[in-house]
Amino acid sequence: MPEQRGRKYHQERVAETLRDEIGAMIEGELSDPRISFAYISQVVLNPGGKSALIYVAVDGGAQEESDTMEGLMAARGYIRAQLLERMGVRFVPELTFHLDRSEKMKARIDELLGRKRRTALRAQSAQHAAQSPAATAPSSEHKDEGSGRH
Repeated sequence: MPEQRGRKYHQERVAETLRDEIGAMIEGELSDPRISFAYISQVVLNPGGKSALIYVAVDGGAQEESDTMEGLMAARGYIRAQLLERMGVRFVPELTFHLDRSEKMKARIDELLGRKRRTALRAQSAQHAAQSPAATAPSSEHKDEGSGRH
């Protein structure tokens, strides 16, 4: 059992190092004009450590996303060579870049939930407003009765 914990800890450390180093390269070292503002959201290492899935979140529209992914896929060899040099390891995993749309999906879900809440509040306030005049009408009749006029 301790062997599994140690292996998992090692993989987490390697994944974090990959995330930091590749993120630094994207921020300033890669000079490909296709790569727009992006950051590494997650690195998932294969259990054997031979390959890694790199999830990239791109700030921009669909065109910026596709251009950035093309640029990163073209720079894979350079990135791996730099990682080999920087990390001082014998082997750097094969890198596969994937687009991370989780933030955009989260924003869309929040928007839809907000709309649903607003419509529910409107319906609730409309229902309450419809009940309020009916509640005030009987009270005005009671005033007439109390004033002595019949």
